[in-house]
Amino acid sequence: MVAAPASGQGKTSVTAALARRHRAEGRRVRVFKTGPDFLDPMILERASGQPVYQLDLYMGGEAHCRQLLHEAAREADLILVEGVMGLFDGAPSGADLAALFGIPVLAVIDAAAMAQTFGAIVHGLASYRPDVRVAGVLANRVGGPRHADLLRDCLPAGVAWYGALPRAAALALPERHLGLVQADEVADLAARIEAAAAALPAEACRLPDPVAFPAGPAVPLPARLAGVRIAIARDAAFSFLYRANLDLLAALGAELVFFSPLAGDGLPDCDAVWLPGGYPELHLAALAANTALHAALRAHHAAGRPILAECGGMLFLAESLTDAVGRQAAMAGLLPGRALMQTGLAALGLQGVELPEGSLRGHTFHHSRLDTELPPLARAGNPNGGAGEAVYRSGRLTASYIHFYFPANPDAVARLFLP
Repeated sequence: MVAAPASGQGKTSVTAALARRHRAEGRRVRVFKTGPDFLDPMILERASGQPVYQLDLYMGGEAHCRQLLHEAAREADLILVEGVMGLFDGAPSGADLAALFGIPVLAVIDAAAMAQTFGAIVHGLASYRPDVRVAGVLANRVGGPRHADLLRDCLPAGVAWYGALPRAAALALPERHLGLVQADEVADLAARIEAAAAALPAEACRLPDPVAFPAGPAVPLPARLAGVRIAIARDAAFSFLYRANLDLLAALGAELVFFSPLAGDGLPDCDAVWLPGGYPELHLAALAANTALHAALRAHHAAGRPILAECGGMLFLAESLTDAVGRQAAMAGLLPGRALMQTGLAALGLQGVELPEGSLRGHTFHHSRLDTELPPLARAGNPNGGAGEAVYRSGRLTASYIHFYFPANPDAVARLFLP
């Protein structure tokens, strides 16, 4: 597990560099992301050349995470798990995941503005929980060889030195208000990953001790969605798609067909529609201009067919959407009200909600608000005590800021999409 004492330390850059380096040396590498994140996995897929799945003990549960690790271990020489926030942050935390599955931790620490205090931070990470093994540390954004020597010489016993990465703009990944920018938006992403991989010192590439991931009990999954054709929006405006969600729909028997609202695509012939989250506010003109899709979605809704709209997908179904600088455009108009981007964070956290179809789990992370008079069908709860999101229902349309994790309840998901 590649973890850190806080966000912004360079976990994604280091994980991507390690994946690329080991891949270049002929190893089969699989990468996972701890927690509910869409953007980091896009980068990590480019680096590893393999699909990246989320490991989240709240959203997916222990059995699901265990199965994902088992399946990866059957084909990979090395599994990397990028942590989330700080190693011990949140409930469940990256440390909880590492302890449960016996995964050794490589701590990545931004050492740009410190010297011997680096050792104190490593000591704290290594000793805070006896069931979490911090096997090594890698210093990031280091000023030079002398600086690296100072950091290495202050390490506590039992924590290996995995070397240092220099301070260099060419190794950094650009960010936006929801975190890193999408992989497709970074023109020189491959060069950045290659540069970071090349900059890794030899000691950073040592392999950890093997860890066993035995299989859990097999759970049969009936083909509840056999013969159901689901149209899924997928482009730069609607890109927040968990691979595990797509896998589950396919395993339930659904036929998945993708379309791009940004490219001017109409609505494919389908029984149900899924509009995932993303960045619709960055593409107002193109989304407003696709009036044929607006009309097709309204007709689909009027016919009583299912639609699931999550976060950005929900904003697209409002009457209008206003971006962060005040530009407004008409949207599809299936939901009464208007959506407005804000300069600050509106909500962040895990979510669990009881729907007529069953309980579902997921997470929320957004900088917008929806002003609507439509009363919520239900309101989610946050297991960590934060705000819970509303879930709206209009006919067969279900809309919320929640990004649902489908493996949490396959039966409920099937009921959402059944015509």
